[in-house]
Amino acid sequence: MGWIIGAIVLIVFVIVISNIKVVQQSRAYVIERLGAFHEVWGVGMHFKMPFIDRVARRVSLKEQVLDYPPQPVITKDNVTMQIDTVVYFQITDPKLYTYGVEQPMMAMETLTATTLRNIIGDLELDQTLTSRDVVNTKMRAILDEATDPWGIKVNRVELKNILPPADIQSSMEKQMKAERDRRQAILQAEGQKNSAILIAEGERESAILRADAEKQAAILKAEAEKEAAILKADGEAQAIRAVQQALADSLALLNEKAPNDQVLKLKSIEAMQRIADGQATKIIIPSEMQGLVGMANGIVEGVKE
Repeated sequence: MGWIIGAIVLIVFVIVISNIKVVQQSRAYVIERLGAFHEVWGVGMHFKMPFIDRVARRVSLKEQVLDYPPQPVITKDNVTMQIDTVVYFQITDPKLYTYGVEQPMMAMETLTATTLRNIIGDLELDQTLTSRDVVNTKMRAILDEATDPWGIKVNRVELKNILPPADIQSSMEKQMKAERDRRQAILQAEGQKNSAILIAEGERESAILRADAEKQAAILKAEAEKEAAILKADGEAQAIRAVQQALADSLALLNEKAPNDQVLKLKSIEAMQRIADGQATKIIIPSEMQGLVGMANGIVEGVKE
C-alpha cells in the first residue's frame, strides 16, 4: 500500500508541476476551459486546471514584420509591374486574434495583395512611381480598419520594390538621361551667361575708373592753369604798383630840388631801370612814360654829338 500511495503522490506532484505555467514578457496565453474561451493570461505564473483547461494559443505581443513576395499589379494605363510590400503589425487583442479569423497570417497576405491591386489600379505608371507615400498611407488605413476585428493593428505599410517591365525601364532610363542632358545644358548656359555678365561688369567698372581718372586729371590741369593765371596777374599788378611808386618818387624829388626837365626825364629812366631789374615778367609803360623815354633818347644822342 505504501508504494501505491507514494506513486499516487508522485503522479499528483507531476501533474501539478506540469500545469504551472509562466508567461514571459510580451506574450499572452489564450486559455480554454472545456472547449470554451476562459481567459487570457498575462505576464507571470499561472496554474492550469488539469484535464479541464488548455492553452489554446500562445500569442506574441511584439511588433511583427511580414515581407510578402512581389505581386503582379496592373496600373490604370494598363502597365503590369511587380510590387512587393512589407507590413508592420502588432497583436493587440489575443482573444480576437485567436477566434476572429482562421490562419490570420494568410488572411493578412491575401488582404494586402487585394488592397494593393485596388489602389494601384486607380493610378497611372508615373503616379505609382512618384506616390509611394500616398500608397503606403492608403494601404495602412485600409488594412488597419480591416484587421481590427482580428485583434491586429497595422502600424506601417511600405512598398519595398516597384519593378516595371523591361521595355518600360529602358524608356525610363532614356528619359532620365535626356533630362540629365537638358539640365547639364541649362547649367552650362547659365554659367556662360554669368561669365559674360561678370566680364561686362568688369569692363563697365574699368571704363568708369578711366573716366574718373581723366576727370581728375582735367580738374588738376584746370586748377594749375588757374594758379598760373593768378600768379601772372599778381606779377602784372606788382609791376604797375612799382611804376606808380617810381613816378611818385620822381615827383617828390622834383618838388624838393625843382630840377629841370632833363633831370626829371633822367630820373624817370632810372626808375624804369630799377623796375626792369625786378621779378616782374611783363612791364606796362604808360603813354606819358613813353614820351619821356623818347626825350631821354634824344638827350643821350645830343651828348654823344
